Parts: sequence; C-alpha cells; structure tokens
Amino acid sequence: MTTGWSEASDRNKEPILAILRQLLGDKPHTVLEIGSGTGQHAVYFTEQMPQLDWQTSDLIEHHDGITARIRASRLRNVRLPLEIDVKNFPIDRSYDDVYTANTSHIMSFDEVGGMYAGVADVLEPGGSFVLYGPVNRAGEFTSESNRQFDNDLRARAGHMGLRDDTDLDRLASGCGMRRTGDYDLPSNNRILVWQRS
Repeated sequence: MTTGWSEASDRNKEPILAILRQLLGDKPHTVLEIGSGTGQHAVYFTEQMPQLDWQTSDLIEHHDGITARIRASRLRNVRLPLEIDVKNFPIDRSYDDVYTANTSHIMSFDEVGGMYAGVADVLEPGGSFVLYGPVNRAGEFTSESNRQFDNDLRARAGHMGLRDDTDLDRLASGCGMRRTGDYDLPSNNRILVWQRS
C-alpha cells in the first residue's frame, strides 16, 4: 500500500534530530512515540540513532500507513504501532523516554491532560517527555504566524488551539514531572522537555 507523506515532518526532522541527539546521547533508550502519524519521524530517527528501540503509536486509522512505512524500512529497532487513545493508555510496560510531535494543539485540553497523565504512568523515573510543536510562551504567541495558526485551528474546531507552556508545566507538575529543557526550533516551533522525578 502507499504510505502518507507529511511535508512538515520532512522539513522538521533534522532540527528535531539534533535535539534528540543532545538529549539521548549514544546510549540505548526505549522510546514511546505518541501520535506517530505517517511514521516518518519514527523511521528517520531510528535510522539515524540505531541505539534507540522506538515504539510507534496512534489511533487505529493511522496504523496501516505507519506499518507499511516501517516494513518498507526493514529496520529492526522500530516497532509496529500500538493503539493509544490519550484518554486511555493500555500499556503494561515502561519506557526510558516519550516523544510526541504536533499533537497538543489538535487535542482538546482535557486530552492533553490525559496525555501527560499517561506519560507519567509509563515513563521511567528520570526519563524525559519530549514535546515538539508550536507552543506559546508565558501567555504570549511567539510569532504572528502562530497567532494566525491558532485562529485557523479554533475556526476549524473549538477544542483545538495552541497551548501555553505555563499550562503544560502545570499539567506536568501535577504528574510528577518538571521542565528541564526549552529549545527554539525553525518555523516558530519549540521542543519542551520534562523529566519524571
């Protein structure tokens, strides 16, 4: 079957990889990805960082495309997707780190809260939750284009919209995680990192 393709995922893979290399180093890590989408990040990052054991996940409707991309890659360190709804984490194992890209602004805020609670449940003590995407800083948009993007999202569906880092810090703190990293990336995106106590 043909797999989906995301231009944004292709554009942002190199800057994200650079940060992941800083965060994860060259030691083996088990990583859970929430919202693998087309599977492009999973395949690219595991090609570039073969020490990672990467578990993809998404809603069931995205599984065929993710599975096709993983099988075509022939990589042995990226796993076929789990079905995860952020309101219910049916996972009976833990991970060294959790990664998600461009998810928090398309979920409802309650779903974002569910994601943080689920991450805290599966994250090993000392592990990192790495979130990539457009995130406001201390109540302010970081660019005019992000303000317009937020308007577009909210016009499309009332539950969507850019999240604020202070709100995300509050969710993380309530789940026993504290912010340990904040990186500005191209196209007015950021990587925020929280570590489980």
